[in-house]
Amino acid sequence: MSEQIYNQQLELAKLIERHTGRDGVHATAIPSLSFTRQSNVTGPTYGVHDPSLCIVVQGEKEVLLARERFRYGPADYLVASIDLPVTGQVIEASSDVPYLALKLEFTPSQVLEVLSDSEIGAGPKKNAKRAMFVSRMELSLLDAVIRLARLLENPKDIPVLAPLFTKEIIYRVLQGQHGVALAQIAIEGSGTYRIREVIQYIMKNYDKSFRIEELAEIANMSISSLHRHFKEVTAMSPIQFQKQLRLQEARRLLLSESTDAADVAFRVGYESPSQFSREYSRMFGFPPREDIKRLKSKYDQRINA
Repeated sequence: MSEQIYNQQLELAKLIERHTGRDGVHATAIPSLSFTRQSNVTGPTYGVHDPSLCIVVQGEKEVLLARERFRYGPADYLVASIDLPVTGQVIEASSDVPYLALKLEFTPSQVLEVLSDSEIGAGPKKNAKRAMFVSRMELSLLDAVIRLARLLENPKDIPVLAPLFTKEIIYRVLQGQHGVALAQIAIEGSGTYRIREVIQYIMKNYDKSFRIEELAEIANMSISSLHRHFKEVTAMSPIQFQKQLRLQEARRLLLSESTDAADVAFRVGYESPSQFSREYSRMFGFPPREDIKRLKSKYDQRINA
């Protein structure tokens, strides 16, 4: 890591500390930008990773997409170009040197705007790319990110300058090692673009059964081509993708509502409570009732600490 990058990350760390102050995820005055502070290594957390750029300035994080691991720290950045169900874990953090990170969300239309205004090629339309990647941090990207974060010190500048700096950040990522993977989410007709439409359909209808022929029709692909492209983009099959969405939503419902596992199983689309319990245990390591009891106990301990 160059001395310039190191110095800029120190400045960014101070900015994040100033606008967080305590552990957790913190929204900022820039709607698409959030900061995270964590003073301990965490257990796995489950959720849908929306399209965004993630930068760690202190500590280290690991993200699991199906069985594929993405590990990144201050020398790297991570990009998700499509909504993806993932498992995340802070693997390096302490009270003296807390984990500090930022997340900048973006949309395919923002990516398309940058592509339209530049001469960056999107690559072959047919070759779908993995919708998550880790790249080495570059000074030009970090410089744009810092200028965006500095706007929090001068909020009156945010409406005018935040969109410009965000556009520059997307441009820098598109110029990077895996820029083609980001570009393809915005290019109509690309394999990634068509798989994005299938993902949107599954996310809206995760609790309903579907025929693979329906998904192939949405993507305008053969069934075999759909399977191949979907797995290339998401590292899983459409059925596995839907299952992760169902189980994540089931866990959220069990945590937030006083309801039993069988009722939740039916609400998220399972026809068999016993199958739901088996698959829940396989994903989260514990049967539903035991898992929720364990999570609530951990939460109570944090609140009373």
